[in-house]
Amino acid sequence: MIPKELPEVEAHDGAWVADQQRWAKGWRRVVFPYIFLAWLIQVAVAIPKDSHGVGLIAGYVDLAAFCVCYVFTVPASWGPNDRRYRVLITILCALFLAEMPFAHADAFIMGVFVSAVAVITRGERALLVPGILTVLAILLPPAVHSWRDTVGTGFSNGTAIAIPLTGLAMFGFGRVIYGNRALADARTELARLAAENERTRIARDLHDLLGHSLTTITVKAELANRLARHDVHSAIREIGEVAALSRRALGDVRAAVSNYREVTLAGELATGRELLRAAGIAADLPPAVDVVDEATQELFGWVLREGLTNVVRHSRAHSCTVRISPSSLEIIDDGIGASNGCGNGLTGLAERVALAGGMIAAGPASPGGWRLIVRLAAGATPR
Repeated sequence: MIPKELPEVEAHDGAWVADQQRWAKGWRRVVFPYIFLAWLIQVAVAIPKDSHGVGLIAGYVDLAAFCVCYVFTVPASWGPNDRRYRVLITILCALFLAEMPFAHADAFIMGVFVSAVAVITRGERALLVPGILTVLAILLPPAVHSWRDTVGTGFSNGTAIAIPLTGLAMFGFGRVIYGNRALADARTELARLAAENERTRIARDLHDLLGHSLTTITVKAELANRLARHDVHSAIREIGEVAALSRRALGDVRAAVSNYREVTLAGELATGRELLRAAGIAADLPPAVDVVDEATQELFGWVLREGLTNVVRHSRAHSCTVRISPSSLEIIDDGIGASNGCGNGLTGLAERVALAGGMIAAGPASPGGWRLIVRLAAGATPR
């Protein structure tokens, strides 16, 4: 049974998912990835110190191309097109390497950005990228003779520390983002499944309720039609019961949609006895239901309702027997049984019984007739 709190829970989950999407797609999507491009001003300042003439122009062009490529690479890293991301990250790495002759060791500031977009969505293996860049930032500046006069040590501009720290921070940030996205997807799927289960519950309850009620109304209406020829008072009584059944069926439908319907085994025995009498079927029903645990009586009520409805609809039986024990309910008739296999009613009934941890079987009885039996496992409590 779906809890009555379900609509409120679904609305809360939907609002949460929508809020997460607005947060991810709002102004933060622009500010957080691109505001740090201001750090590249340090590279722009370093280019005229280390390059002149054509090299100066080439350095600025390369830096501008790097910024443009970075702007396209960030959304590509989260997108579904992995090939596009690989092409862009390759271009980004090439532009970073190309800047080294013009900005020397300060070009490693661009490596911080390469490290960030390389690891944020690519998992543990991508941590190799900031590792390699860190080693290069430490070893390459002292190794290049023309850079020694301007850089001193590999840690002078802080990139040897910034690259690994940024890589680790972006890796953790990416895991958090993926976790939130997976949680949002899971909540959306749960809400969809809950709605689907609720639709299934309503369809099953409507079938069980209306199938039984309409069958009873039809049988009583036919009986009233036959009685009208020679016993008007009995026919009027039957018509009155038809009207009462119609009103009760309408109330049951409203209650089923609202998930506030109650089925009792005692009530279904009384209704079933009247239904069999109206259909001209001799009924052998237990006089009491005290042997059945209270938690099981609703389930057995649904079983009895569907079983007796099928007896009246399909069996053409002359007699019907119901046997009840603390863990089983059996319905046997002497008719021809169902000719169309397992219909919607038995399918819905099987779902109810399965939820209670039991089993259901329907088939020909020996030496003749039809038999429906439901057994619950020891200690099972219907939900």
